[in-house]
Amino acid sequence: MVVGLTGGIGSGKTTVLHFFEELGAKVFIADVEAKILMNTNEDLINDIKGLLGEEAYLNGELNKKYVAEKVFKDSKKLTLLNALVHPKVRNKFNKFKELNSSYLIIYEAAILFESGSNTLCDYIITVTSDLKSKIERITKRDGISEQEILNRMKHQYEDDFKIKKSNFVIQNNKLQYTRSQVNTIYNILKNIEK
Repeated sequence: MVVGLTGGIGSGKTTVLHFFEELGAKVFIADVEAKILMNTNEDLINDIKGLLGEEAYLNGELNKKYVAEKVFKDSKKLTLLNALVHPKVRNKFNKFKELNSSYLIIYEAAILFESGSNTLCDYIITVTSDLKSKIERITKRDGISEQEILNRMKHQYEDDFKIKKSNFVIQNNKLQYTRSQVNTIYNILKNIEK
């Protein structure tokens, strides 16, 4: 069973993912895999340079700051970048699935719906959190300004859209309650006949 896990930037998806992992689920983190591919796949590297210029790479590594500035100011470039990266992430996930015979695989992606990856999933969980908590988490994690955070949020679907398309919703404001919600959903999923 493949369960998509999504939520807006700063919602706390990683925390929720770790709780599922502790319970025995296998996890595939699309954003991490995308970054690996963007730094190792020669065809993808050349395509990204073609789209964003040679400056997209610095000393052989993806220049994340430059790329973020380019794509979060130009939604067309963001769409084109996603169109280059996500098919390769999908291929990598298919290989991951073949190698993991676990009953439950969590496919975590911030842009699950935006990338069309929701079609890979049997069920979907959306993680939500209040805006203040999201901004605090991102500022602490990424060291970027509130305005940069809000700009990035504009390029993701609203929580309401994701909630309507999801089978489960986790409110991630208090860790103890978050863990309890994960346990409940995990038990429901374990009892579903595929």
